Amino acid sequence: MFRNNIVKCHIKKIECCTRCDHPIERTDQLRIKKIITQETETWLYRIRPSVQHKPFERLHESNITYNWNEIEPNPNQMRWKPFEIPQEKQIDFVQGLNTICGAGDVRTRNGIAIHIYTCNLSMHNKCIYNSDGDFLIVPQKGTLLIKTEFGRLTVEPNEICVIQQGMRFSVNIEEPSRGYILEVFDGHFVLPNLGPIGANGLANPRDFLTPTAFYEDLQVECYKVINKFQGTLFVAQQTHSPFDVVAWHGNYVPYKYNLNNFMALNSVTFDHAELQSLTLWSVAENTFRPPYYHRNCMSEFMGLITGTYEAKEEGFVAGGASLHSMMTPHGPDTDCFEKASGSKLAPQRVADGTMAFMFESSMNITITEWGQKLCKTVDEEYYKCWQSLKKHFKPNRC
Repeated sequence: MFRNNIVKCHIKKIECCTRCDHPIERTDQLRIKKIITQETETWLYRIRPSVQHKPFERLHESNITYNWNEIEPNPNQMRWKPFEIPQEKQIDFVQGLNTICGAGDVRTRNGIAIHIYTCNLSMHNKCIYNSDGDFLIVPQKGTLLIKTEFGRLTVEPNEICVIQQGMRFSVNIEEPSRGYILEVFDGHFVLPNLGPIGANGLANPRDFLTPTAFYEDLQVECYKVINKFQGTLFVAQQTHSPFDVVAWHGNYVPYKYNLNNFMALNSVTFDHAELQSLTLWSVAENTFRPPYYHRNCMSEFMGLITGTYEAKEEGFVAGGASLHSMMTPHGPDTDCFEKASGSKLAPQRVADGTMAFMFESSMNITITEWGQKLCKTVDEEYYKCWQSLKKHFKPNRC
């Protein structure tokens, strides 16, 4: 009979990594979309236990912050030009983490944070884990070679990966790299119920990939283990690699997903079914096809991985971002509006070679000092893209 925790094992150390919120009632979990509705755990069969390290000490590295009060609130439409990748100074993935916006509190486990990473150096004898929540990593430039306790993941631009709470990982790169990270404090990412869509559509579970066990039995003089705990970085030293898991089994694992596998949906008659579900074909009849002007009770952070975004072909550039805050109006720029208003309404392909994404939240997201000032990539003239919109109202035609 197979047992998780046998008395004698030639691997010597057996460890359980679990994600079960025992104090939280299941009825509360079901009420929050991102909270898991079942227990998840993985048994790790490793050479040494992860407890074998020296005490943690404070680490002053990177621009990670969860202080949402460091500057005055800013309700304006925000756009950033491509975030600069370090050139002169060598910066690894951890050192290149920069919090751009967020909301909530890591201590009460309610909220999100959005980070930008820029790096030109692989992590050497160093790993990080997040005690506060999950990382959803979106590479924009450069392939990430991610080493985890569960095995290795190669994550290219146009793919995403999720490193769940408490999982140790290290990032190697092949070239100067840049990307985006969404962090959630209050649970895990889950696929939504499809409802009237039926059995198939959007992101299918079969397309999510997990690593195969891969271990290294490595003794070193100093290996740094970085812990992001209550929004602060700490570092502990040990004399071996933490990636010494020979085998594992369970359902609490890191995973990746290719965005090309997403099955988009849209209307084939008129109007938009949903702004975030546009397809490669636009066939709606007698309908303004780009995203319409709108205000809503959501915060919308958007990034562009590759290509050009239809609603703002000129100013919204790959490697940059935009943030439209709660109830702040936004929509297509003047060029897009004029072009779409006068174009022939024949079936046409849109967004070929383009991949954009949106982190949308019901929380009232706040911009950090790094996002407002220190990154030095804010597009101060973003508001001008709407100023030349013309009035077309003619009362005699009504």
